[in-house]
Amino acid sequence: MYNHGTKEDCYICPALEGSFGDATWIKEPDIFYRDEFVMGYISSKFAKGNEGHAIIVPVAHIENLYDLDEETGAQLMAVSARVARALKKTRGCDGVTIVQNNEPAGDQHAFHYHMHIVPRFEGDDFQTEFFLAERSEDELRPPYADALRQELSNQ
Repeated sequence: MYNHGTKEDCYICPALEGSFGDATWIKEPDIFYRDEFVMGYISSKFAKGNEGHAIIVPVAHIENLYDLDEETGAQLMAVSARVARALKKTRGCDGVTIVQNNEPAGDQHAFHYHMHIVPRFEGDDFQTEFFLAERSEDELRPPYADALRQELSNQ
């Protein structure tokens, strides 16, 4: 329903299938969580003041909210809540923002359902900086993933 891409065009699916080459910006050390339904990783795009935000995706190729089944959706929300608590603890953030876009007019650019979980800080200028985010160097992401992986294992 309301699809704008295919699994073959998806640049999230290769990482879900264990391929971390040029087809995806996701690298194996970015991944901090995986179960049969969802995977969590650190975004390859860093927004100034909110660097190292988390992304949660379904393991199955589901393009958008319209196609999301209830079982996967429930697990996405359960893991997102755990990640939000882990961000509060590991980052000492003042709050958390969840961003989930659908279709090009809704600012969806990767046509695989994904939920951003962004640590927020007073005065971080998120509304401007999030949409100016740029690709980070690969080596900058693993410390964020390591902290979340550790905290999630303690929950």
